[in-house]
Amino acid sequence: MRFDVLTLFPEIFSGFLGESLLAKAIAKGLIQAKLWNIRHFAGGKHQSVDDKPFGGGPGMVLMPGPVFDAVEAVRADDSQPGTLVMLTPSGRRLNQAVAAELAKKDRLILLCGRYEGFDERIRLGLKPIEISIGDFVCNGGEVPAMVIMETVMRLIPGFLGDPASAVEESHSEPGLLEYPQYTRPRVYRELEVPEILLSGDHRKIEAWRREQTFIRSKRDEESPIDPGELKN
Repeated sequence: MRFDVLTLFPEIFSGFLGESLLAKAIAKGLIQAKLWNIRHFAGGKHQSVDDKPFGGGPGMVLMPGPVFDAVEAVRADDSQPGTLVMLTPSGRRLNQAVAAELAKKDRLILLCGRYEGFDERIRLGLKPIEISIGDFVCNGGEVPAMVIMETVMRLIPGFLGDPASAVEESHSEPGLLEYPQYTRPRVYRELEVPEILLSGDHRKIEAWRREQTFIRSKRDEESPIDPGELKN
């Protein structure tokens, strides 16, 4: 799969692309990742990409010209035009099902916004898939783009060492969280590994894990965060 990222801050991705499983996948040729600076497609001495909004209001808005030119150049860089994804708070909520849909694509073009967002004509003219990673606001689309890349790449055959890892993870089944996991030592600070996991009876272990999945998922649904828990 190929990822093209359009951003005003490509340097943000340098560490992300150079570490861990992602770096290994790139080295193996499973993943291609190319960064594009939107500012390089802006005209004028100062390569301006944003301007004040018509009608007044705070902040600056990304102008359509540089974004249109950038997207068109990126699409022309490969025989496959790719699927354009705009990272925006008003987009479709990212979940495991959406990630699975995106993983079927051969090429994703991720458009990262900044400032007060995109000129509306970018959405109307380029007709991207619009995706949000949650009901909160980031400084820009770069971190959401990394989240999409992480969730999608894990579903690409060969990316994970054990294909079962993606099957048993939280949200692989809608609404369900993964069961608790334990490793050595058997006892740590008086906290013990459940005896069932040491039994060697795989049928009973599977049943226990399934039960724990439903217990944990139900508890998560019924227990919103208490504001007091967020205080230091």
